[in-house]
Amino acid sequence: MKAGLQCIEWRKKEGAVFMNYVGVDIHKKYSVLCAVDERGRKLREARIEGNSGCGFAQFFASLEGPSKAVVEACWNWGLVHDELEEIEQVEEVVLAHPYKTRLIADAQIKTDRLDAHALGTLLRGNLVARAHVPRGETRVRKNLLRQRLYWARLRTMLRNRIHALLDRQRGLELPQCSDIFGVRGLSFLRRLELPETDAALLGEQLALHDLIAQQMKAQEKRIGLEFGSEAMHRQLLSVPGIGPTLAAVIACEVDSIERFSSAEKLCAYAGVVPTTHSSGGKTRHGQLLPFCNKWLRWALIEASWVAIGCSPYFGALYKQHRARGKKANSAVLIVARRMCRIIWQLLHEKRDFEKRPLRPNFNFPGCSVVRLTAATAARP
Repeated sequence: MKAGLQCIEWRKKEGAVFMNYVGVDIHKKYSVLCAVDERGRKLREARIEGNSGCGFAQFFASLEGPSKAVVEACWNWGLVHDELEEIEQVEEVVLAHPYKTRLIADAQIKTDRLDAHALGTLLRGNLVARAHVPRGETRVRKNLLRQRLYWARLRTMLRNRIHALLDRQRGLELPQCSDIFGVRGLSFLRRLELPETDAALLGEQLALHDLIAQQMKAQEKRIGLEFGSEAMHRQLLSVPGIGPTLAAVIACEVDSIERFSSAEKLCAYAGVVPTTHSSGGKTRHGQLLPFCNKWLRWALIEASWVAIGCSPYFGALYKQHRARGKKANSAVLIVARRMCRIIWQLLHEKRDFEKRPLRPNFNFPGCSVVRLTAATAARP
């Protein structure tokens, strides 16, 4: 602490203005800050209880000159990020990618103070792996969409419990319908007579299922009002397989298409490309990229499953790769990658998807007609 005060006094004496680099280690109930100067010397450390904006402001006011701060993209990072941006002495707030900031994760001795000092040192050397900071409006919309997806997951869990309850009934015959949770199926379940305990459980589960359905309809209505007037949302809706909810998810996760200079970078961000290891003249492709936007990848794959059933183009692409021997999940991933490239092109050109009839004997690039024909003929 004395060395830090002496450094500040020296800077005041010289009359020069230098940049301060502050690492912020965020926690739920407090944050630890460490400031270093342009030479890497530690200036000051502090612990801000309650992550209060007043505490952050006092810390930066005690430093001489402007400052840059860095925070990791962890739980509720947006609150601290916005508080730091409102401070006059802070010129820039950098959001660090948590998975790519390996210096802290690989440290043998790990404390809050050392983590904050490491972040400040990385920022000073411009070595921080930066993460994209969505706009405040986009973050609010993401929370709305997360709620809709949470209800969908909860509904799936509840339906699995209802299926398990029905499966343990001896001699039960279900009606012939495509969806047991459709209008006809739910009507049958409400009239179903079961033993006392299972009847009570089924009644509770059906009541909760109806409540979740109401919440999902309300969320979908709000999503339509929130996104319906935007050009990006309308352009995404023109792509086969993409509905209002998936279009809203893709629009929020992409945020701004200008930050992707090529379709390949958008595909890598979405995680629809495999890992590649190339050395010594040998190239091997592995599993999908682990560090990606998982919400965007989920939306693209869900849209691809719908598109192969309603679009001749995507359906033909899926069938062609299936004929080559690809498994269903691998083939639909190829469709998702093609859809991602198309989305990049549409958003860059600001136009809708155009449905064109396939030409006779059309073959997709990268597929051998001879190998495809042989594979198809070999099938029983």
